[in-house]
Amino acid sequence: MIARSIENELLKELKPAHVVCLFGARRTGKTFLLKSIAKKLKSKKLLSLHGQNMRVREVFSSQRIEIMQKYTAGYDTVFIDEAQYIPNIGLNLKLAVDTIPSLSFLVTGSSSFDLKNKLGEPLVGRSTFLKLYPLSQLELSKKETPLEATANLETRLIYGSYPQIAVSTTDNQKMKILENLRDGYLLKDILTLENLKDSVFVFNLLRLIAFQIGHDISYLELAQNLNTHPDTVRRYLELLEKIFIIFSRQGYSRNLRKEYTKTPRYYFWDNGIRNALISNFNSLSSRDDVGALWENYCVSERAKRNDYKNIFVNYFYWRTYDQKEIDLIEERGGKLYGYEMKYGNAKTKKPDEFLSTYPGSEYKIINKENYLDFIT
Repeated sequence: MIARSIENELLKELKPAHVVCLFGARRTGKTFLLKSIAKKLKSKKLLSLHGQNMRVREVFSSQRIEIMQKYTAGYDTVFIDEAQYIPNIGLNLKLAVDTIPSLSFLVTGSSSFDLKNKLGEPLVGRSTFLKLYPLSQLELSKKETPLEATANLETRLIYGSYPQIAVSTTDNQKMKILENLRDGYLLKDILTLENLKDSVFVFNLLRLIAFQIGHDISYLELAQNLNTHPDTVRRYLELLEKIFIIFSRQGYSRNLRKEYTKTPRYYFWDNGIRNALISNFNSLSSRDDVGALWENYCVSERAKRNDYKNIFVNYFYWRTYDQKEIDLIEERGGKLYGYEMKYGNAKTKKPDEFLSTYPGSEYKIINKENYLDFIT
């Protein structure tokens, strides 16, 4: 299997009286990563648990230190997979690290609905929050040459890079895996944790978003299409971000009145999931959405790369009311960097208005010739 970029940081943060929280969508490899880390903790006395186990839930929701002490006696490291299923997990972990300072905890969650809120406030100064994404090109490049990466590019644009996809050998296998992810796992968190029953609504909302990659969305328009209220659409999109299916970018504006900032743009963390939602796994030569696939791929891979490299970035898009736009704006180190994603070789006019409005900013086109430098 491919080594995960976050593994060394997890090992570094795993220390006594501290809780490491690992978030990520289902099937991104969290459980496998826990097993890999366990092998590297040979000198540690490790207790590995699962949040759906009834006894584990009783112990770590009890708020009784004597019960937790007895359950963890003889161990110095505790792993809890899918910890979001445990009521009051944050308060109980705080109690544990306060009274059993020799213990270190690593907990995972496929949703940040309640887990981050439950852990964040009680464990201020005692916790580290990390994310695990579908396999990034940064990670895949450890196993393949730039030439091999370019040869695999079309497959990545169509089928994405979930760990199961990376080891599948046929297109049919990849399609079945993505359909199972779509139907059996990705919507499970939002329906279970929020006590929602209308999976059709969630599926239809995601399909609408999938067709609007690289475009500003309108909550009102989405609501009209789904026969609901804009606030409902907004709430569901926030929930879908919290289970790591989609993420958003806001418009950038500091100077011009004609800069557009009202609505966000949404992207998927994985191209394969996006294509599964619209049931389109056709080759690039027979698609009319290659530009959207390329933009989604580059924007998501760039975000993974920056996160894994601990590069702090504020992300935006830039657009004016007279239709001048830049796909991605990064604000880092007190400077603006603009990036336009172009799969083909069509010439693009330099955004003189942006560059003159924001002196010192930089602009670059990301294409098939230079994309690996951009995302690895």
